[in-house]
Amino acid sequence: MSSNALYTDLSAYYDLMCSDINYQQQSASIHRLQQFLGNNGLQHLDLACGTGPHVRNFIDFGYQCSGLDINQPMLDMAMRRCPEAQFNLHDMTAFHLEQRVDLITCFLYSIHYSQSIERLKSCIASVHSALNDGGLFCFNSVDKHKIDNTTSVKHFTEFEAHHFAFESGWHYGGEGEQQLLKLNIAKSRQPFMASLADALPLFDTPDAGLQEIELWQDQHTMVATSFTELQQLLAPYFDVHIFEHDYEKIVPWDCVSGNALFVCVKI
Repeated sequence: MSSNALYTDLSAYYDLMCSDINYQQQSASIHRLQQFLGNNGLQHLDLACGTGPHVRNFIDFGYQCSGLDINQPMLDMAMRRCPEAQFNLHDMTAFHLEQRVDLITCFLYSIHYSQSIERLKSCIASVHSALNDGGLFCFNSVDKHKIDNTTSVKHFTEFEAHHFAFESGWHYGGEGEQQLLKLNIAKSRQPFMASLADALPLFDTPDAGLQEIELWQDQHTMVATSFTELQQLLAPYFDVHIFEHDYEKIVPWDCVSGNALFVCVKI
């Protein structure tokens, strides 16, 4: 059994790690919100676009799309997936567009990659400047006060005769403006014992020593905010609507859950 660190380049594993995500459903939900609350325009920018799966769906919905990310290998994959779109290597906390857009999205909690409150403020200001009047800024977020450090999300998939297990979870120390996103990846030629892996962290499964498994660990420093703090940061720029983190239907946030969808109309 071997182990090493992924550091910052997850491009080789990104699509596998996110293989259980319904990109079409997420994109369609934001498209509906743009029709209901936005200016109904079709110029779209996806922040932290990764390998471009959301961009692909918005193109199919009829949008003229662009994407922005700080990872060039992911952008290379995005360009192959979406040759119709424009992609730029840039930091989402300080960007400028020559031509404004109608919709800016930031999926998969990527807004937290801003890393600090000051950089998050800069991101919000950049988004506001890049939007047309009545344009929409949509992203999902987690409230730092609702994070359970003992829980994580796991899923399993197969690729090129190998079995993969992915585990991710938030960790917040209880104070300050930073939290961690912890990631584990396990790769094996044998199927994982799902019942054990569901009950235990991937790196502590009893069967791990019985087969050849490659293990990777990584963690990313993310900005930590409460939803109240986030609303205060957005309020000077946007009319803020908060919905439940449910892409199947549009439901107002219940003021209890720790995951929410922020839909912000430029003012």
